[in-house]
Amino acid sequence: MLPTLNKNPLYTTEYGSAYVVDSLEALAQLPDNSVNLVMTSPPFALQRQKEYGNKDEYDYVDWLAEFAKLVYQKLTPDGSFVVDLGGAYRKGHPVRSLYNYRVLIKFCDEIGFHLAEEFFWFNPSKLPSPIEWVNKRKIRAKDSVNTVWWLSKTEWPKADVSKVLTEYSDRMKKLLKDPEAYYSPAKRPSGHDISNTFGKDNGGAIPSNLLQISNSEASSKYLKLCKEVGVSAHPARFPAKLPEFFIRFLTEPNDLVVDIFGGSNTTGYVCELEKRRWMAFEERKDYLSASVFRFMQEKPIEEIKEAFNELMAEDENTTKHIPTIQPTLI
Repeated sequence: MLPTLNKNPLYTTEYGSAYVVDSLEALAQLPDNSVNLVMTSPPFALQRQKEYGNKDEYDYVDWLAEFAKLVYQKLTPDGSFVVDLGGAYRKGHPVRSLYNYRVLIKFCDEIGFHLAEEFFWFNPSKLPSPIEWVNKRKIRAKDSVNTVWWLSKTEWPKADVSKVLTEYSDRMKKLLKDPEAYYSPAKRPSGHDISNTFGKDNGGAIPSNLLQISNSEASSKYLKLCKEVGVSAHPARFPAKLPEFFIRFLTEPNDLVVDIFGGSNTTGYVCELEKRRWMAFEERKDYLSASVFRFMQEKPIEEIKEAFNELMAEDENTTKHIPTIQPTLI
């Protein structure tokens, strides 16, 4: 069972619920020590106001800390808070803002979080920016990495890296096939014999904290359906592979995952595929209504349009249920 709020969700699925709500209001209603993972990508502290809303960098840290204080209360003792934060330049100057690092320091020093590990999301398809410093003046390199803070309530959060192993390299595959032909290690100076640790197939390689995930969604079904229905897609989506990594790494089936800045509900969609209970909170009804496209990808376009229109027309006393989806990422 999912926790309940004092208002109806916009829509539900087999495993989750999506709410048009202020996240501070919604978080306050959740039971303490009930959430296994909060996985989110807040609006970044950008210099220009964006359609989806963002704060000035100097106000940003305190603003986000209000959410983090509630997240800390609601997490289970072994729960985690994963925050994707893009970098930014200081207004009018070719030097970086430190806001994403100030977020980290404040959350740990003042709220009580631990930095379990820092991750870096490398997006090879990211466009060169900012244009002034990279394209025009050519005095800075392209910014292609987001900081992703894995924060925990305890020094020993629940995690299992064996759930997110990566594919072996071609060289490793050859070694596994015939270890003696490709690797003959000598004893280390310490006397430690590592010869028996290689040549064993563990099902994949341990991933690094540099996550290379392209965010080129030009041909995604979500975007195609937004175009066909005639609605604006959320302008700041993260790729499904990013929450998928942390959901598999830090939770188990039936655990509760919450996204406090739901947007197009990528987190909820991945949770549905991974059989995690989920809740998504988003203030903008149009974005959350369009997120239903992720759960209806194989449905006829007329049925999808009808569902979107029903969601946009619904009042707070009605909820639409979306049937179980097929397990494919879009």
